[in-house]
Amino acid sequence: MLNNKQKDKLKVISNQQDKNILKINIGKSTIDTNTITSIKNAFNTRELIKICFLKASLVNKTKEELTLDLISALNCDVVKQIGNTIVIYKQNKELKDSIKL
Repeated sequence: MLNNKQKDKLKVISNQQDKNILKINIGKSTIDTNTITSIKNAFNTRELIKICFLKASLVNKTKEELTLDLISALNCDVVKQIGNTIVIYKQNKELKDSIKL
């Protein structure tokens, strides 16, 4: 669980490196095993990932429910949420350019 100082630092980093952060769109397929697997694989090479919930994904569940499903399946933290977009963080100390909190 991240404290407010850590979240603030990650928000600054996510804003500065916006073009370098992987962006994943979740649409009709919502959150399935393929989506979870691809995000887990992405966490092997980076610590911050931007997730965008498209309108098609919000038909059966709210963005809050989808967010809870994601963070529980991935064991990660939400850094920020703007509209239908969230930035998630999972620490990976094995990366050479790991974020120091």
